[in-house]
Amino acid sequence: MTVRDAHMVYSARTGGLFRSDRVYALTGADLTVAPRETVGVVGESGCGKSTLARVLVGVERPTSGTVAYRGRDLWAMGAAERRETIGTRLGMIFQDPATALNRRLPVRRVLRDPLDVHRRGTPAQREERVRELMSLVGLPPWLADALPGQLSGGQRQRVAIARALALEPELVIADEPTSALDVSVRAQILNLLLDLKERLGLALVFVSHDIQTVRRMSDRVITMYLGRIVEEAPAGEITTRARHPYTRALFSATPGLLDPIEPIPLAGPVPSAVRPPSGCPFRTRCWKADETCAASMPDFVADGRETPDVHRFRCHHPVGETESTTDLVAQATSSKERT
Repeated sequence: MTVRDAHMVYSARTGGLFRSDRVYALTGADLTVAPRETVGVVGESGCGKSTLARVLVGVERPTSGTVAYRGRDLWAMGAAERRETIGTRLGMIFQDPATALNRRLPVRRVLRDPLDVHRRGTPAQREERVRELMSLVGLPPWLADALPGQLSGGQRQRVAIARALALEPELVIADEPTSALDVSVRAQILNLLLDLKERLGLALVFVSHDIQTVRRMSDRVITMYLGRIVEEAPAGEITTRARHPYTRALFSATPGLLDPIEPIPLAGPVPSAVRPPSGCPFRTRCWKADETCAASMPDFVADGRETPDVHRFRCHHPVGETESTTDLVAQATSSKERT
């Protein structure tokens, strides 16, 4: 799956009945997801994570740019071919299973619907597939006739996962799949996703505000800020070797209990997506920002080290490879005091 220079701009009434503003939800997004790979997507609320997920799975057409599956642009396909590709090759697990599932349909019907729509097998084979799916996600057979409202949150999310897998997709996008669940069942769902990914050979895009979970779940992590991808790095390097100041600040805010550190202070709130800053959008909160940052958005720069995994970032003044989080806290604090 490949996204190239994708933009998503919405119209929104923010200044009265007859005034419409443009909301820049996604700007120049580039992303490739390889077979069997897990790509994590992190960033603050409103940074464009869910918009990117919907663009990836074909729920929304980007305002400009391309979304290609196996080299073919989804939105250059005919309607029937696009519906078949999106319906059978791509799956999505939504944030809240309580609203993602039709509360009037029993579990059996929820899982059969994709099979019926795409006419997979005979009626008997579809019933057998429903039983397979329930077993695959750890649901007992007697829940097949239950309504979603009769299930626990964890059980509902297992149904949602089973539905996403019904047509044997190659890529699954999980948009905050555990944020609506109790803490006690989150680990179970995350372990289930990891197990299914390995057993079924899936590629997975895992979107979450829980950045430490993303790091543990993923092979590669991308950081988003105000609709832009600002860094892409191997998961093992994202905590201590991230080069973009925002990525380092983001991960410093959720340190491990065994290695507590002071978070890097940022200067203020996230700017509005209606009127984003010129140049680098992070410059209004960054302790390294100067006139160059206000003048232009930097292009991606690849890390100079020779490694098999890509590490790239967009920053005029990247964090040095030897700079510790403690060093960055001191820099940011000093910058804040001067202003």
